[in-house]
Amino acid sequence: MTSSTPPLPTPPLPDRLRELVQLFGRLGVLGFGGPQAHIAMQNDEAVVRRQWLTQEQFSDGLAVCEMLPGPASTQLGIYLGYIRAGQLGALVAGIAFIAPAFLIVVALSWAYFSFQALPQLDAIFFGISPVMIAIILGFCWKLGKKSIHDWIGVAIAIAVGLAVGLGNLSPLIAFILAGIVGLWPYRPRQSGSPQALWLPLGLMAGMPLATTSVEVLTLSSLWGVERISAYFWPLLSFFLKVGTFIFGGGLVIIPLLEFEVVDNLHWLTRTEFLNGIAIGQLSPGPVVLTAAFVGFKVAGILGAFVASVGIFTPSFLFIMAGAPILLRLRQNPWVKAFLSGVRPGVLGAIAVAAIPLAQTAIVAQPAWWLSTIAGGIAIGALLGLIRWKVPTWQLVLAGGLLGLVMGAIPGSGLAG
Repeated sequence: MTSSTPPLPTPPLPDRLRELVQLFGRLGVLGFGGPQAHIAMQNDEAVVRRQWLTQEQFSDGLAVCEMLPGPASTQLGIYLGYIRAGQLGALVAGIAFIAPAFLIVVALSWAYFSFQALPQLDAIFFGISPVMIAIILGFCWKLGKKSIHDWIGVAIAIAVGLAVGLGNLSPLIAFILAGIVGLWPYRPRQSGSPQALWLPLGLMAGMPLATTSVEVLTLSSLWGVERISAYFWPLLSFFLKVGTFIFGGGLVIIPLLEFEVVDNLHWLTRTEFLNGIAIGQLSPGPVVLTAAFVGFKVAGILGAFVASVGIFTPSFLFIMAGAPILLRLRQNPWVKAFLSGVRPGVLGAIAVAAIPLAQTAIVAQPAWWLSTIAGGIAIGALLGLIRWKVPTWQLVLAGGLLGLVMGAIPGSGLAG
């Protein structure tokens, strides 16, 4: 289907690149409200106002981005840049969209680690932490409705949850195994072999995990110059692998990061990790920029940059490798079968990862009544998220304000 409106004349390449920087830089600053808000704004700008492509082309591109691992709204921006100005346009649009949120996360990370000892900050995150548990559970609810359609999906979710939670299996390995299991029950009925899967699986298998000493890591200096040589490859390789396998939405990073940076590498404490996710939610960009928070703790601003490059590079490569190939790949029945197995596994891993985080945010409070209040905040936030569709960043801000009020109460134990 083609639009009845004649296409607008195409400006020279420098003008198109300047237009991409201005548009996606603005969207990167104003993009509060999560990926659905990002997608709606991109549709309004690219299809309705600027007529870069038809609604059908936009929908096809969005379907490809939602199929791929990585943050769909960011990949859609890269795709629109590709449509408008080719490979260079894809690079420019993606960087312009990510950069504002990256700077915000780095600034918030600096503020968090600089003033971590202040009792007021402790009180703020007392209110924010249970909100994050609600956001994770709300994400599980939405993902479950989209991903689980039969008893096989339930079984895969439970099996992955047990393997990750009790068996200490890497979530990355668990996701691959879940996808392989899904090839049988969700396989295409016609003959053929799953050749389209071998390249991404080969990339996953060939990319080593981060390996460093497991001491509890202290905070880096601001720029991290003294650490970046030692942590450059561990940060880059780990976040490349994470960025290659974020199926189902940005919060899929939770079990992946918790398994490695908290439990194995000890780059963050569990409390720091939970607060880092909250900081990612407060930025206007994709929540996977939590990677910048991790990188900042490990190796300052340079570490935040390396971690962000790692987690977003797969998104750029997938789109810039060629949109027509990806559009055909979307229709591959073996790819669909593999993803039908991965998605329930993602749900199981996230649900299990939420348990120790909930213990930190709710159960492990210094007094029973504080645990009760934290639990009430989590329940209220979950209702607000599911029933009234309150944006996550508003819930995070409300939780922080409530925590600050609690900290002002004499004898609460939250204000020192």
